[in-house]
Amino acid sequence: MASCWWRWRRGCSWRPAARSPGPGSLGRAGLSGLRAAAAAASRAQMSYFNLVKSLTSAFPNMYSISRFHHVTPAVCCCSRTRSGEKYTDPFNLGWRDLKGLYEDIRKELFISTTELKDMCEYYFDGKGKAFRPIIVVLMARACNIHHNNSRNVQASQRAIALIAEMIHTASLVHDDVIDDASSRRGKHTVNKIWGEKKAVLAGDLILSAASIALARIGNTTVVSILTQVIEDLVRGEFLQLGSKENENERFAHYLEKTFKKTASLIANSCKAVSVLGCPDPVVHEIAYQYGKNVGLAFQLIDDVLDFTSCSDRMGKPTSADLKLGLATGPVLFACQQVLCAFYK
Repeated sequence: MASCWWRWRRGCSWRPAARSPGPGSLGRAGLSGLRAAAAAASRAQMSYFNLVKSLTSAFPNMYSISRFHHVTPAVCCCSRTRSGEKYTDPFNLGWRDLKGLYEDIRKELFISTTELKDMCEYYFDGKGKAFRPIIVVLMARACNIHHNNSRNVQASQRAIALIAEMIHTASLVHDDVIDDASSRRGKHTVNKIWGEKKAVLAGDLILSAASIALARIGNTTVVSILTQVIEDLVRGEFLQLGSKENENERFAHYLEKTFKKTASLIANSCKAVSVLGCPDPVVHEIAYQYGKNVGLAFQLIDDVLDFTSCSDRMGKPTSADLKLGLATGPVLFACQQVLCAFYK
């Protein structure tokens, strides 16, 4: 069975990510990209692991990423994580830069029509996890400290956190229409209350408000980075509508879809704040790879929780992907184990 499993993994074509941050360069287990970034940083003779140390200390529970940095070929100056060592809660650390997050987002959604205003502000009620904005401001802090030892988050970097949350929320509104979902974050979806047509328009308006806020930053590089996210969201949705006939390509297809639908937003948002805070392109690549791998890991765990958790905890219906006929990671792994056992 072990040999069967290895043949399947090898057939999935998981290749190490290239140095340039292409959306198709999904590294093996999502970590080869960081290895490439570490090698590039070492060649550039920069204090790469000072930045890594800032990031891993901000996210102490991501032990797999922390362990990876202890086994990279480059010389590592990070200390090993000690069990029971105390760290600051990353949400407490990042939230100080996000006070008034949802109030500021609602200000961006300046709408005179009452119904449209209610629809657009429906998910900006402060009950979301704000996971993406937290990642973004912590990455901004790490890059700023690394570049000039500044512990302040720039106004433009904070604006990226707001824009990331707005793009994410707009995608949720559209996803719920496509999936005909009835609940989200423990309450009825926009499409169930106001109807599908109005929900699509509300999602579009949130995206347009995010685009205006992005243009106001006035950095063409950052605009180019974040507009890539919109394209990836659409392409990812199309990938989800299809599948691969060849079983050896299915997991690679699933990872590419996961990158475009989930990880691209986090990766490109992290890259955007690094561009605003540090001129070094190697740091931009590190930020991108970090965000990509965190985003992939986040969605992989979310797909597992879709099977192992309950609707009350998730705030949305569980087993939804299975009911829609979508094969996520747990299903693909289970199918492969059945096939290996059958042909053993």
